[in-house]
Amino acid sequence: MHNLKELKIWNKAIDLTVEVYKATASFPKEEVYGLTSQIRRSAVSVPSNISEGAGRNSNKEFIHFLGIANGSSYELQTQLIISNKLNLISDLTLQPLLKEVEEIQKMTYKFQNTLTNQK
Repeated sequence: MHNLKELKIWNKAIDLTVEVYKATASFPKEEVYGLTSQIRRSAVSVPSNISEGAGRNSNKEFIHFLGIANGSSYELQTQLIISNKLNLISDLTLQPLLKEVEEIQKMTYKFQNTLTNQK
């Protein structure tokens, strides 16, 4: 098992989730059960799957959950871009979020490789 609070990737994913919640706070009411909910679920899924993997008994299981977290990050990336194209979030808001998502994706990939090589 890994110490969750010491995992840089988990902390960055938590921070990203908070920023996503702030960015979607101004979405129209009619999107509450649509894009707003979907984006927030994707964002929450990233640190949640990292934490679930960290609590598992093997690196193989952790790698699996990092893969799920990575998939959620790509889902989030797509939904943020759609939100921007629908003029729900500005370019100014979008770009830093996408930069963070991409950094987490790179970190996830590198962490999976590190865990794979520890087998």
